[in-house]
Amino acid sequence: MRVIGQRLAQLAVVFLVVTFFTSGLISLVPGRPELIVIPFDQTGEQQQAFREANNLDKPLPVRWYRWVKDFVGGDMGNFYSATGGEPVANRFGESWPISFSLILYTQLVALAISIPLAIWAAYRSGGWIDKVINTTAFALISLPGFAVALILTYFLGVKMRLLPTQGYTRLTENPVEHFKSVVIPVMALAAGQIAVYMRLLRSDLVATLQEDFILMAKAKGISNRRVLWRHALRPSSLTLLTVTGLSMGNLIGGTIVVEYLLGIPGLGLMLGEAVGYRQYEALQSLVAVIAIVFVLINFTVDFLYTVLDPRIRERSA
Repeated sequence: MRVIGQRLAQLAVVFLVVTFFTSGLISLVPGRPELIVIPFDQTGEQQQAFREANNLDKPLPVRWYRWVKDFVGGDMGNFYSATGGEPVANRFGESWPISFSLILYTQLVALAISIPLAIWAAYRSGGWIDKVINTTAFALISLPGFAVALILTYFLGVKMRLLPTQGYTRLTENPVEHFKSVVIPVMALAAGQIAVYMRLLRSDLVATLQEDFILMAKAKGISNRRVLWRHALRPSSLTLLTVTGLSMGNLIGGTIVVEYLLGIPGLGLMLGEAVGYRQYEALQSLVAVIAIVFVLINFTVDFLYTVLDPRIRERSA
């Protein structure tokens, strides 16, 4: 209970700091948002109503406090336009499953590729296979996700016409088209993750393979495959688990950019519209949700430590 209380307190602090910081940054953007959202208003009544609805006529602390009060009560605000407003919660409910699926696919692909590569490189440490894998990893780390997305879109979508270049098909609509529509964004996002995960796990495996219990396992006649997968991988996975949790922040950010570039109707496109059209309440609500998810993911990572390493569980007890 004490740990849960600490995590809840951490979540509250992160929520308050991130949302106030976001609100402050938004207030520094030049220009009047009502002129962007409602550009054609002869009387100015709609623009004034927009300012009052978003508390833009109030000081920053008051505006932020009123938004927090509404958000905690379940009101995420509205997307405003000249014809009215649409609740952010409605669009969020349609967008978050798309972003979540891309992040889930990316992590599964990255782990499925990086773990075998790391084990292979560690087992052949110092050999030409190890050098080739590490050199490739360096190249992948240096490429940003949006650049990989554009390159893949050009070659696989425009030149070869194998995959769609824009949009997203839901799994329930057409499973085949769904997986075709996620290949490019997932490959673009997973490239850097694979390189980071592989290098970290390889380094830990090389160190673990020098431990006494590994030598004991080999002395008992246990096969190299079993030693690598059953005895060396588990104690070497703590760093990988830590980085997997911490990288969720970068992965969420990368997903937002890739979604916006490829026209995928996830949180990225929603955030892009919120920034472009100065939808203050919507932007603050989306940033707050992302911050909360990030803290919860790291709480889950801390819990998984005790599953992977009994020594941590015993110290906690």
